[in-house]
Amino acid sequence: MRRYLLRRLPSALLVLLAASFLAFALLRLVPGDPAAVLAGPDASPATEAAIRERLGLDDPLPAQYLRWIGGLLTGDLGPSYAIGGQTADLIADGLGATVELTLGALLFVVALGAAFGILGATSRNRWILGTVRVLTTGALAVPPFVTGVLLVLLFAVLLGVLPPGGRVPLLTAPDLGVQYLLLPALCLALPSAAVLGRYLKDGIERTLAEDHIRTATAAGIAPRRLLWRHALPNALPPVVTLLGMQTGHLLGGAVLVEAIFAWPGLGQLAEQALVRRDYPVVQDLLLLLVTVFVLVQLLTDLVHARLDPRIRWE
Repeated sequence: MRRYLLRRLPSALLVLLAASFLAFALLRLVPGDPAAVLAGPDASPATEAAIRERLGLDDPLPAQYLRWIGGLLTGDLGPSYAIGGQTADLIADGLGATVELTLGALLFVVALGAAFGILGATSRNRWILGTVRVLTTGALAVPPFVTGVLLVLLFAVLLGVLPPGGRVPLLTAPDLGVQYLLLPALCLALPSAAVLGRYLKDGIERTLAEDHIRTATAAGIAPRRLLWRHALPNALPPVVTLLGMQTGHLLGGAVLVEAIFAWPGLGQLAEQALVRRDYPVVQDLLLLLVTVFVLVQLLTDLVHARLDPRIRWE
C-alpha cells in the first residue's frame, strides 16, 4: 500500500502545480483591475498607479506568481486587497462553516445513496421502485437553487419546523446547529445521492446476476446474506471512487447553496472576492479547493485499492 501511495504522489503534485498556474493566469484574464476597484470610479490615473505599485501589480507576471507561491510555501498568504484583513484569517473563518456543510451533505449522500441503491436493486414492490425512481430522477433534474427554494417553502414557511437560513456552529449549540444545517446539507446532497444510488443499484444487480450468486440462491442461502456478504462488497469499489468524485462536486456546489441559505462559508467569501477582484483571496481559495479535491481522490484510490487488491498489483 505504501508503494502504491508513493506512485500516486508525483501525479498529485503535478496537478496542484498546474492548478496554481491556471488559477493565477485565469484571474489575470478576467476583465477588471483591482487597483481601479480599490481607488473608486472618480480616482485619478496617478492614484490607481500608486495603488498598483503598492500591491505589486506592476511587477512582471512571473515575479508575481513566484511571490505568491513563495508565500504559500512559507505560510504567509498576505493581506486581502479589497475585503480587508489577512487572507489566511478570512479563509479560516469561512473554512469551518464550509467543512461543516460539506460533511453534513456527505452523510446525507451516503445514507440516501445507500437507501436508493439497495431498495432499487432488491425491492419487488412496484410502489417502492417507482418512488425511488421519481426521487432520483427529480434530484438530478431539478437544479439546487430550485430545490433550495422548495425546501425553504416546505419546511420553513409552510411547516415552520426548520429555520430558512443562517448558521449556528455545531460545536457552540449542537441542537440548534443541526436545525440550521439540515436544509442546506440536504439541498447540497440530493444530486450526488441520486448518482450514487444509481451506481450502487447497477452494481448490486450485476453481482446478483452472476452465476455463483445464482448457485448460492439455489442452494438455499438467504437473500439478505447474499446481499450483505457478497453483492454489496463487490459493488462497493466503483461506488467508493464515485463518492470521492462527488465529494469534489459537493465542495463546488457549496458556493451556490451557501448563497441560497445565507451560510457564511467559503462560497460567500469567494463571491465577495471575485466581485472586488481580490486576487490573493480568490487564488488561495481556488488552490485550496483543488488541494482538497486531490487529497480526497488520493484517499479514495487508497480505499479502492484496499477493497480491490488487483488495483495494488497493477
